[in-house]
Amino acid sequence: MEFDLKSKRSKACDISKKVKDEVWERDEHKCILCGSYKAMPNAHYIARSHGGLGKPQNIVTLCLKCHFEYDQTTLRAEYKKLIQAYLEGKYEGWNEQDLIYRKG
Repeated sequence: MEFDLKSKRSKACDISKKVKDEVWERDEHKCILCGSYKAMPNAHYIARSHGGLGKPQNIVTLCLKCHFEYDQTTLRAEYKKLIQAYLEGKYEGWNEQDLIYRKG
């Protein structure tokens, strides 16, 4: 008997290869903040710890420096505004509330 130890929330917040591939193409293979090509499509706009879903509308490509600054420094609020504007430009009707895991 095999058990799946991942919760529904954890699964919903993970970023699948399909989503990473889609975001990588959308973001033209570079960090959306600084333009570095040494970047990866693995940054959540709404953090996983806050229920941020692993869907393209919540994921962006960032380099290690920008990702660290977004997650760990006082630049977060400034970067969040830039990322929000970017995502709003990519998805008609983009809504931050649609990016949060809801139990149900």
